[in-house]
Amino acid sequence: MTAGNHSHVFLGVGHEANERKTWGVIALCSVMMVLEIGGGALFGSLALVADGLHMATHAVAILIAALAYSFARRHATDSRFTFGTGKVGDLAGFASAIVLAMIALLIGYEAVSRFFQPVVIHFAEAIPIAFLGLAVNIASAWLLSGGADHHHGPGHEHAHEQLAHAAAHSSAAGLRRFDCAYGEAALEIHESGMPPRFRLRFAPPAPRAEPPAVTIETIRPDGGRQLFRMKPCGSYLESSEEIPEPHEFTAVVRMGDTTSIHQHELEYSELDHAHCHVTSTAHRDHNLRSAFIHVLGDAAVSVLAILGLLAARYLHWLWMDPMMGLVGASVIAAWAYSLVRDTTRILVDMTPDAALEERIRQRIEAHGDRVTDLHLWRLGPGHLGAIVSIVTSSGRGPDFYRSRLSGFGHLSHLTVEVTTACTVL
Repeated sequence: MTAGNHSHVFLGVGHEANERKTWGVIALCSVMMVLEIGGGALFGSLALVADGLHMATHAVAILIAALAYSFARRHATDSRFTFGTGKVGDLAGFASAIVLAMIALLIGYEAVSRFFQPVVIHFAEAIPIAFLGLAVNIASAWLLSGGADHHHGPGHEHAHEQLAHAAAHSSAAGLRRFDCAYGEAALEIHESGMPPRFRLRFAPPAPRAEPPAVTIETIRPDGGRQLFRMKPCGSYLESSEEIPEPHEFTAVVRMGDTTSIHQHELEYSELDHAHCHVTSTAHRDHNLRSAFIHVLGDAAVSVLAILGLLAARYLHWLWMDPMMGLVGASVIAAWAYSLVRDTTRILVDMTPDAALEERIRQRIEAHGDRVTDLHLWRLGPGHLGAIVSIVTSSGRGPDFYRSRLSGFGHLSHLTVEVTTACTVL
């Protein structure tokens, strides 16, 4: 968030890993498609051919996500994209949601038709195919979830992405990045399987053999203060003391020696603690989410189809097969609506976090200045942009306000306009 040259690469953490996952699912679906269509043609099974064609449409839907990842990565530094390509995944997610809605309508139409015009069901073929489809979808869901395996080769990450990547692996409650005399730094609250403690990382690593002397003092809204001493722990510094609840305070980071001490103020709130950054709307990868919903929707339909087929075969409830189709269509439609709603909000630049917007306003106006205009929007997964217009009578410049806002995590692009009060008519 400096006034000079800055990056406009706003891709999410694990972008390349997620891209590989989607191509892996496409490969799996393509193999199953060839086997089913080939086997159906060889053995004269129309059901196998039909399921193979269904698998082809499934692969095409996932292809939207894969191509979006590839396009966003290849054009991440293209100057024609004013705010980078971070929203390409959201656009792909929106398109996938429309496809999901169409699939839900088709399934619903077919189910209603079968209530009035029942068709002969070949249980000996249909049930095994339903189980096979379920197995493929479970494997696809496993590939897309894939845990936290977000590997990046050398040169493919910027320093701030390395810090965010480390925080994601450690289940940080909140990541705060800031520039200091030792490079770019990131402070997090680490509490994965242990009492919460501060962790401080540098990217690139601090140039000294020994990390700089660092202390952190928390200042709570009621005026309470607590000092935390930081000790070296491999590639990061960790506080000796635990952080008591609630996690709502200003963290004052002081680093340096007796001759020169640098101080940075970082803000934490209970909102950060209550919602881990990897699940919040501002950080969600809607492209991967859309691919996962395709797989999950198909798996749900497979399960419902199996239940309907078993009930129809052994209990002679022939109405159960179309009924399960209607239930599956309703579930997919609900997921499609949720995806359309969330991606549309991003594509039209709706404020992603009203509470964060208010905290930014309060942070600036705490010193008597006035915010006359404030815009906050999402640039990509884990990246927010902000434009702030400020009226002040103190003569402070934009750099002062950038420093004041440096404690807000994931505020990746900031534009500050300052007007002195005497020039305002």
